[in-house]
Amino acid sequence: MQNILCFSHLHWDFVYQRPQHLLTRFAQLNNVYYFEEPRGAVSDFYEIDLQNGVSIIKIFIYDDQDNRNQRLEKLINKILEDQNIKTYSCWYYTPMALEYTSHLKPEVTIYDSMDELSAFRFAPPQLLELENELFKKADVVFTGGHTLYQAKKNRHHNIHPFPSSIDKYHFKAARYNTSDAEDQKHIPNPRFGFYGVIDERFDIELLREVSAKRPDWHFVIIGPVVKIDVNELPRAENIHYLGSKKYAELPNYISHWDIAMVMFAINESTEFISPTKTPEYLAAGLPVISTPIKDVVKPYGEANLVYIADSAETFIAYAEEEFNKDSKKEWLAKVDEYLADESWDNTFEKMNLLITNAKKTSKIHV
Repeated sequence: MQNILCFSHLHWDFVYQRPQHLLTRFAQLNNVYYFEEPRGAVSDFYEIDLQNGVSIIKIFIYDDQDNRNQRLEKLINKILEDQNIKTYSCWYYTPMALEYTSHLKPEVTIYDSMDELSAFRFAPPQLLELENELFKKADVVFTGGHTLYQAKKNRHHNIHPFPSSIDKYHFKAARYNTSDAEDQKHIPNPRFGFYGVIDERFDIELLREVSAKRPDWHFVIIGPVVKIDVNELPRAENIHYLGSKKYAELPNYISHWDIAMVMFAINESTEFISPTKTPEYLAAGLPVISTPIKDVVKPYGEANLVYIADSAETFIAYAEEEFNKDSKKEWLAKVDEYLADESWDNTFEKMNLLITNAKKTSKIHV
């Protein structure tokens, strides 16, 4: 088995998303080591936690900025020595990891550019410079969607778009589930639901306005609040914040929603996103109202699978249109046809082939 060292800005247990879907599949054929973003501590050390075949490396570092990267580099070397890892590939989700991994000599370097991290709140100023360096090092680059691909396609000779996919059967179970979640049972219908990270990308004002105009509609919001003040969130009797839920629990919640929301603000942090939740909601059989995120408008909006609302008024009009429908049968057939070939298994197989070819090419050039 080959060794893959993955360096990420996300902690594995934060939200189950693209890295987890892909790397658990790569772990079936490889030894995958997932290096989380370093955490502050009183000394330098690491721990390993095995989850779904992936070795999660939790790095703890004393917060002394003077020689932090040198100490991280030393710790990375110790991990490789302790685990007897001599040959490996490097997989990056964040260019920031180059600050302490640029000394490594991988057989192949993969950059999965999931988001435009430089546009996120509190992005480090050196991120763009390090990304340029990563583009030079990378043998193959993936992007988290088509809009991001268009923005970066001229920066690498071997770059490929891989929009968010789905674990279809996991979410399709929501169509047949009858039991409601305990902390949701008391919430009246109709229910509008959103799950995901609640940060600077979340459209706070749209939620505030729609919930105020329709006090008889109820809004269920699931997910952790990060990088924004929780006091900024709108509060009302018909808005229900249920906190974070495990990936396995999501179908149980969404099975009792009437309409799902892709409620993202239109700003620089959302310009290039490709929300995983869009196909997941659809697989669950839920009508979806989204703000005009480019990678939702095309293809889902253009295919008439998702409503695209650019204001509270259009959001409300589309919701009322949906409530007035006699049947979802025809729409659901279109959804299933569209999603027929979409799966994380297919994405994994295509990526794996591109990585294998990149490895062959890099050996020829050595």
